[in-house]
Amino acid sequence: MSDNTWNRRQFLSRSAGAMAAIQAGIAMARVPGANDRISIGVIGTGERGCNALIPEAYRFSEQENVEITAVCDPWNEARERAAGKVKEFFGKEPRQFIHYQDVLALPDIDAVISASPDHQHCTILKASVLAGKDVYQEKPIAMDLAELIDTYDTVKKSGRIVQLGTQLRSWPSFTAVRQIVQGGYVGNICKVEQVRNSLIPYWDDRYRNIKESDTDWKAFLMHRKYRPFDTDQCTAWYGYRDFSSGPIGGLLVHFIDLVHYITEAVFPYKAVTIGGKYFYKDARTCPDNVQTILEYPEGFLVSYSTCIGNGSNSYTRFYGTRGTIDCTNWSEPFMTTKGTPEPDRIPDKYMIPGVEMPHHMENWLQCLRNRKQPNANIDAGYQHGVAVILSDMAYVTGQTMIYDREKREIREA
Repeated sequence: MSDNTWNRRQFLSRSAGAMAAIQAGIAMARVPGANDRISIGVIGTGERGCNALIPEAYRFSEQENVEITAVCDPWNEARERAAGKVKEFFGKEPRQFIHYQDVLALPDIDAVISASPDHQHCTILKASVLAGKDVYQEKPIAMDLAELIDTYDTVKKSGRIVQLGTQLRSWPSFTAVRQIVQGGYVGNICKVEQVRNSLIPYWDDRYRNIKESDTDWKAFLMHRKYRPFDTDQCTAWYGYRDFSSGPIGGLLVHFIDLVHYITEAVFPYKAVTIGGKYFYKDARTCPDNVQTILEYPEGFLVSYSTCIGNGSNSYTRFYGTRGTIDCTNWSEPFMTTKGTPEPDRIPDKYMIPGVEMPHHMENWLQCLRNRKQPNANIDAGYQHGVAVILSDMAYVTGQTMIYDREKREIREA
């Protein structure tokens, strides 16, 4: 039996076993009462899961009456490090698991924080809601349109609370920008642009020198084609197209979700993307430079550019017919009339004050009880998923790609 066959059978076997518990869990899913403590499991305890999301959950744990009781990761060191952090924060040793199915089978787990590699997102999110768990799901929601549609439909039917990790929606500054744009103070938006550059690839600092015995390599690969263990692919997976679409899924996703939030546009109509590996000639397969142009049926263009190899001149701007909003400093956006025909309508440089907003994690935890939709709900995730996949398909094919909203299809123009 080949390793690939074994891996597929093991995956299907575990999935089948989990499905039995999942199907039973749908009817028995617990909705915590006002005074019940909510039990959370963390699936994926790498840099993001361990050093950002676990501390964020702890920050609001007392006021929202929640605790983390389980951690899961195929990599021993990451899992054990996260377990130590949970014990430090909550005073109790969490249960540790290698496979996410084992966490979802726990009847006392009410919700999960999912921070696994990108290629696993749809699989874990879908299984989680079918198991009756609410989910905080890291972005991007999907790498494949068919997976995206299937997962979105499943979440919608489940009625579970899902928050995507596009946390800029919960920033006071960007919510204030949204109010400015929706109030018509800069007129009609005609273009939105972001340049986000960096000196080195963000996946470089994820590399760790681990051995195959340190992790469950097949659990990491999940449904990807088997290949011999590779330390770089396992730890710096952001740099490989099997597991990530690079800057498109890693960085563009935040920007495009922010565009949707601020403008209230939902789906792009057309995308063109060019790019490649221009600075870093190595075995990694994600581009270090990309340029994407998206056209929206509401009547504006979105331009996104990343240059990895030179970290200068990053900015974010919303261009309107009456003024421009500059969000280069994400915490201190300002509005200006420079370059517009009506300079007397608003001050030349008006600093936009933030509005009070709950933290993104706090918002999700609150919604676990009140059952309201969170700031970055599954609809927002579906919308950013379409934009990211459309942009990536344009990069892969070298063609202009069109999204048909009614048919939920992507095709060449």
